[in-house]
Amino acid sequence: MLVQAIRSLLFYLLYLGQTAVLAILVGLDAKLRGRTGFGWAVARYWAACNLFLLRWVVGIRSDVKGMENIPDGPCIIAAKHMSDWDIFAILPHTRRPAFIAKKELMDIPFFGWAARVFDTIRIDRSLGGEAIPAMTEEARAALARGCRIVIFPEGTRKAALAPPDYRFGTARLYAELGVPVVPVALDSGLYWGRRSLVLWPGTARARFLPPIAPGLPAEAFHAALAAAIEGETGRLILGAYERGLASPIPPEMRERLEALRAQLSAENTTTS
Repeated sequence: MLVQAIRSLLFYLLYLGQTAVLAILVGLDAKLRGRTGFGWAVARYWAACNLFLLRWVVGIRSDVKGMENIPDGPCIIAAKHMSDWDIFAILPHTRRPAFIAKKELMDIPFFGWAARVFDTIRIDRSLGGEAIPAMTEEARAALARGCRIVIFPEGTRKAALAPPDYRFGTARLYAELGVPVVPVALDSGLYWGRRSLVLWPGTARARFLPPIAPGLPAEAFHAALAAAIEGETGRLILGAYERGLASPIPPEMRERLEALRAQLSAENTTTS
């Protein structure tokens, strides 16, 4: 535990330190020259460097599959969100991403300037449902520029096996934009917990799933998206549990894992 805590502290120092420096560089460049290739080159470096640090400093490997499910044309990528690893792992496969982010992040000096270079779409949660039309128009403009929209449908990071809470904003985008939505399942929270200062070694996995074609009623899409992401996320988490986890497993978490094992076993029996 002590050794892993020291490794985690070293990672955080390197990760946060370089993120601050790179945000300042990209932010200043954006202020002086506007959108340039420099910003995207830095973003690719940032993602690759952080995956490298996770692998060699704290022992978290990365396994990302299913990229063949991403359409060539415009689409929305809707991913489970458990840790910052999700951003590093997804970003290299998005071509030109437009992440949907809280407005508060965009107001941070340097960081907000840098985020605008990367086509980030703002959402002002203080406006409630009124924020959706503005977000939709920004997303439509981003698609016209050749971006792929990246959204976390639950709106925030969730702990592994926490009860799902899918917001309706993704369904609104799906209905308004008329493009396929690619669900993404992952299990990174087993290694980089939502409120844990200690990162644990293992292999974090992400899976791009078959796209949901446009045309479904919003309610049907909402249910299909949650079912796809939660179903595959559960299978990833259970697989990691059965292979063995380095992190301590609290009794409540173990109960949830055993309940998940029973649920998936029953589903397999029903379909066989």
